[in-house]
Amino acid sequence: MAVDTPERISLGHINGVFGVKGWVKVFSETRPREKIVKYSPWWIKQGNEWRRIKVLAGKAQGKGVIARLEGIDDRNQAELLKGVEIAIDRDQMAPASDGEYYWIDLIGLRVETLEGVELGKISSLFETGANDVIVVSGDKERLIPFVQEQYVKAIDLDEGVMRVDWDPEF
Repeated sequence: MAVDTPERISLGHINGVFGVKGWVKVFSETRPREKIVKYSPWWIKQGNEWRRIKVLAGKAQGKGVIARLEGIDDRNQAELLKGVEIAIDRDQMAPASDGEYYWIDLIGLRVETLEGVELGKISSLFETGANDVIVVSGDKERLIPFVQEQYVKAIDLDEGVMRVDWDPEF
């Protein structure tokens, strides 16, 4: 049995089966979505237990992703995996390039204005199409466009803070 640690990153979940040979449908939170099958092995969580499973093959299929997993050889075995969470070890991820960040690294950062007014902490992020948006939870919830140089002026992961050009009254 594996131990759940902060070094394990959730990437999605299995949401169905595909065909009769054990392929599974995958909801992926990676960008692009089919990148999830490039990470192997996966950790899958069934109940309260994590186990490693090797990805044998995978690809984009329509608007989703399908994958073939080691030891899953028929539809009945694949059915047992519906709903399980998919995670990887953090060290399987490539280091972010300069000026780029994984969302998982931003969640929990303190957010403060350039004048030092604390707005709260990043609780989540979401895509809008035009740009990503950070959700800051503090005395009130604030939605701040994740536009570096315009609104996001500095990110210090070691210090655990993001500095923004943002009116605290907004």
